[in-house]
Order: sequence, then structure tokens, then C-alpha cells
Amino acid sequence: MTRGMRNNNPLNIRRVKGTAFCILRTYRNKYKAVCIEDIVTRWAPPTENDTQKYIRDVCKLTGFGGKERLTENEWPRLVKAMARIECGTLLDDDVIQKGFNLYKLT
Repeated sequence: MTRGMRNNNPLNIRRVKGTAFCILRTYRNKYKAVCIEDIVTRWAPPTENDTQKYIRDVCKLTGFGGKERLTENEWPRLVKAMARIECGTLLDDDVIQKGFNLYKLT
């Protein structure tokens, strides 16, 4: 089992207030990151990752284009793909949806 799954942190988020969806909201509002290329470049910068491969993999898993503008309602698919890349496992859609629903309450 990967560390991310062991710690109930499938996206390996550094300790911050909020959830993956709150981070995506910050990326959108503060950095104008609204497509996979922008989001993943911030999330997994080239100084630490093979960012282009990460982008290709997320696009393949989600079916979205790299420069396609994502709406908030598409974020669960994005989070599922990113968790797959980070931890190598598929999260249950219900778990992701529960997290998304909690985010929408904030």
C-alpha cells in the first residue's frame, strides 16, 4: 500500500487547510489555472516531476484535453486521475463525490 493511501491522502497533499478541491479553487482563483496543463504544472512542477508525462496521463485518464477549460463539476474526474497517478490506485467514485460535496459546503 502506498504512503498516500496509508495516510488517507491519495493525492499526497502537503499539510494545508482544506481538501484537494479547495486547492483547485485556489489554483483557479489565484493563478487562473483552469485546464489540466495549468493545474498539473503547478501541482507537479518540472523541478520535481516529469510534468509532461503527468499531463498526458491525466488527459488519458479523464478524456479531457490538456488545454480544455475545466468546470468545477469536472474536478472529481480530475482528482480521480491525479490520485491514480500519485498512488497507483483507483479511488471509489463515491469517496470522491463525498469529498466534493463537502467542498461545495464551504
